[in-house]
Amino acid sequence: MTRPLRVLAVDDVAPALAELVRLLRESPEVGDVARAGDPITALRLIQAGPLDVVFLDISMPGMNGLELASLLARMTDPPMIVFVTAYEEHAASAYGIGAVDYLLKPVSAERLAAALTRVRRFSAPDTAPAPAPVDALAAVPVELAGRTRFVRRDDVRFVEAQGDYVRLHTPTGAHLVRIPISRLEEHWQHAGFSRVHRSYLLAVPAVRELRSDLSGGLLAHTDVGDVPVSRRHARELREHLLEAATRGAFEPPDRRAAR
Repeated sequence: MTRPLRVLAVDDVAPALAELVRLLRESPEVGDVARAGDPITALRLIQAGPLDVVFLDISMPGMNGLELASLLARMTDPPMIVFVTAYEEHAASAYGIGAVDYLLKPVSAERLAAALTRVRRFSAPDTAPAPAPVDALAAVPVELAGRTRFVRRDDVRFVEAQGDYVRLHTPTGAHLVRIPISRLEEHWQHAGFSRVHRSYLLAVPAVRELRSDLSGGLLAHTDVGDVPVSRRHARELREHLLEAATRGAFEPPDRRAAR
């Protein structure tokens, strides 16, 4: 017997969200239906448990559905995306991101059933291995002038602790985020980040060279600044650098600068 689909519905307009949830719950293809009234809540729900498909509105404040879908596409095992919108002009962008279907509001039960059939066709069989966990914090939300943007982990060269906050240093600037550096270390160490100082977390592939400062201490040079390396972490960093070089994890400087 085919397992019912696990679904998340996302829309910032409460009546539209309620109607979509109602239609989904009436479908025999669907099992659990979660709901979110904004993209940040949707991200939290996606990280909290496995989902098969997200029915996603496009026009939302802070971050639109296309931006959220692009972020989900970078996760280890993202859910499928079906856009539900009142605007036809975004269809090309939606399918370019990899959407399974594109529904225009108001959505009929028949059109929703067709979209669920497409989802089922693209979904893995029940005998497939369990999905890998979501790549937590692959992008970090940053609040800027009332809008939410996401800083990609791959763009961060190093992280600097500042009290209860951290400053993410990237080629496009530094971004202050309220999150403990220990939490970032926990989630980012598998992605090539190494704690090199009590106040610094360093992207190992971003290191251009190691330098000595005026007092004989060690500095890791990156294209956005130098990072102090404590004596207790110096040997470990050198081992990580050697391992990264062996794996070919370093990118040519011109490629990093072009991002």
